[in-house]
Formats: sequence, C-alpha cells, structure tokens
Amino acid sequence: MNKDLTQGPVMRSMLLFAVPMILGNLLQQCYNVADTLIVGKYLGRNALAAVGSSFTLMTFLTSILLGLCMGSGAVFSIRFGQKDQDGLQESAHASFFLTACLALLLNALAFLCLDGVRTFLRVPQEVWGTMREYLLVIFSGIFATFLYNYFASFLRALGNSVAPLLFLGVSAILNIILDLWFVLGLKLGAGGAAGATVIAQYVSGAGIAAYTLVHHPLLWKNLGRRPIRKSCVREIASFSLLTCVQQSVMNLGILMVQGLVNSFGATIMAAFAAAVKIDAFAYMPVQDFGNAFSTFIAQNYGSNKESRIRAGLKGAVITTLVFCAFISAAVCLFARPLMELFVDPGETQVIREGVRYLHVEGVFYCGIGCLFLFYGLYRALGKPGMSVALTIASLGTRVLLAYALSAVPAIGVVGIWWSVPIGWFLADMIGAVYYWTRKKHLLSPSNMRRNQA
Repeated sequence: MNKDLTQGPVMRSMLLFAVPMILGNLLQQCYNVADTLIVGKYLGRNALAAVGSSFTLMTFLTSILLGLCMGSGAVFSIRFGQKDQDGLQESAHASFFLTACLALLLNALAFLCLDGVRTFLRVPQEVWGTMREYLLVIFSGIFATFLYNYFASFLRALGNSVAPLLFLGVSAILNIILDLWFVLGLKLGAGGAAGATVIAQYVSGAGIAAYTLVHHPLLWKNLGRRPIRKSCVREIASFSLLTCVQQSVMNLGILMVQGLVNSFGATIMAAFAAAVKIDAFAYMPVQDFGNAFSTFIAQNYGSNKESRIRAGLKGAVITTLVFCAFISAAVCLFARPLMELFVDPGETQVIREGVRYLHVEGVFYCGIGCLFLFYGLYRALGKPGMSVALTIASLGTRVLLAYALSAVPAIGVVGIWWSVPIGWFLADMIGAVYYWTRKKHLLSPSNMRRNQA
C-alpha cells in the first residue's frame, strides 16, 4: 500500500495520496464534533461552551506532539525517497522515543495544571464545573493521540494514507455510538462524552500501532541493539522541534484568543465553539492537502527531482484556490443551517453571532489554504524555521488585532473575527516574497544535502 510519489503523473499522484488523508482527518474531527453536537443539542448552552473551550485547550496540548510527528514525517519521507532503509529505521526509532517521552510529560503536566486553566482562559463560573469534569477525562487520551499520529505519520511518509483512514473510520463510528450511549442512555453528561472520545482514541492508536509493526518489521527489528547516532537525533530535532514550535505557537495564539472570547460570556463562547467546528470541517481538506503536498515535495527532494517539485507546486496552488473558492461560497450561503446543526434553533443569539463569525471567516478561506501550502513546502525543503516565522506573523497579528479591536466599543467581538483573515494574508505575503526571492536556492537538492551534512 506504500506509494512512491517520485513516479507517475504529478497531480494525480498527489491527489490520490491526499484524498485518504483528507477523509481521515475529517473523521478525526468527528471525535470532538460528535461531543459538541450531542452536548450542544442535549445538555445546553453552558455545556456546549465548556466542551468548545476544552477542544481549544486539547488542540494546543496535542499540537506539540503533532508538530514532532509532522517534522519526523518529513525526515521519513526523505529517507524513503533516497531508498535508505537503515536511515529510515534509525530515524523512526529516534523519533518514537523522543515523542513518547514528551507525550508522558505533557500528560502529567496537564493534570497538575488543571485548576490553573480556569484563570488562564477566563472561564465563567457557570461553565467551569462542566469544563473541569470534561477535561479530567479527556486528558487521559493524550498518549493515544501520540500513538495514532506517530504511526500515521510514518505510514504516510511511505505513501500509505489509506491505513490511517481505515483506523480512524472505525474509531469515529465507535465514538459516535459511545457518545449517544454515555450521554443519552447512561446520563453521564460531559464526562461521558469525554470518555467516549478517549476510548475511541485508544482504539485507533493501538490499532494503527499493531498494524504498522506487523507490516513494517523494520520498526522493531534491531531495536536496542544498534545505538542511535547523535547526528540522527539532531536531524530529527532540526525538523521536528521547529515544526513543534510552529504548531505550538499557532495553537497558543488560538488559546489566547479563546480566553478573550470567554471574557464575552457563555453566549459568545457557545457561538464560537459551534462556528469553529464548522470552520475546521471547511478548511480541514486544504490543511491535509498541504500535508500530502509536503510529503510529495519531501520524497522528490530526496530523489533530486526538481522539475516534479515545480510542477507539484504549481498544481497544488491552483487546486487549493479552486477548492477554497467553492467552500467559501458554501459556508457563507449555508451559515445559518450549519449553526443549527450544533445549536437549538431557540438559541437565537448564539446562532446570530455564529453566523456573523462564519460570514467573516468563510469569505477568506483561500488565505488559510495558501498558508497551509507554505507550511508544507518549507517543512519539506528543510526550512521549518520559515514555517515558524509565518505562524508567528499570522497568529501574532491575530492576537494583537483581536485584543485591540475588541476593546473598541463600536467594534466589540467582531474585531476578533476580522483579526483572523488579516493574519492569514499577512503571512501569505511574507511566504510568497521569501519563496520568489530565494526560489533557486530553495529548490536545489544539493543544497539540502549540504545543510544536513
């Protein structure tokens, strides 16, 4: 099931590889969306606000692990493109132990710092009890998130994007079934919704780990018998840590915005929680297409195929812009019925604010689509520091403008919504200028080998 992206038609290869990734991450979104939908419909506005804020916090915590896995995946793709089995094995071992240790550390810190969350996120008293109940359970799924994302990154780096999709499909269905049973049948409230998510996460994490170890014995053969070289650890760190910083900075900015949103009360919190889920489904395909694009670039970079890199870049930009134009029109047109999927129609204030959010964000999805391509490009070309710089530009602008504009009485909370697309387009401009001024240098495989030496 492994796919060599250095051969065959450029866009066809990239799209066939990307589609299972897109479907897989849409299913992964179903974990929290199922919680949000069921909680919002059956447990009320405050419970919806609690689960929505919890999702933002969990995204921040797990983004650190996701960044390490994504950065490691770029190294795996390059080794696969170079047909270097020993290097692939060594990199996989180094990445696993590094990320596993961090996952355990994060899990311990999450529980230790739980009661400080309320102050940091400015959670209202009427929401905190439910949110704390949800977090106590959902934190236990952090290690499961590591298992799934590590092995999924490994498989995708080798061109197998189908297996991660299948495991997510099973666990997503399981999550929905358990959500309904725990919340509606057993009346376990928000804690039951969290329990359903954690069980489903461990099913996907353990399942994909077992599958990978059976089908790719190189991951466990010679384990512990051959020392990992410092140069390998440095290489994993150079790709992974900066990607980890990028993901962390991005989600820390979102977390700071969440705290600002929370200061406007439960109605705005609930509207934001529902609208962000719609946002996630809307632009998740271009995020995953950006990750598939990154794997394509990395494999061809490792194989010294500059012409395929240029063709892939051109095709990816056109595909992204066309898709974003379509999805923007759909979200703007159906904003109200989409909000009513998550919120009782009687909650008119919540729905009205959510629709206003979507009418601002939805018009500008091409901005985030291009930004995901820049992230994937620079990660694959061995320039993860540039991805960090783009993230800081995007999120820094978003946070600063959100706090500044929302403090103006005539603008209020809508200033938070407008800060997002402004940040996207600023980062896009920086990424484009950097690429065009350094294109020849960036696309030289010999330069990459020299940087890694």
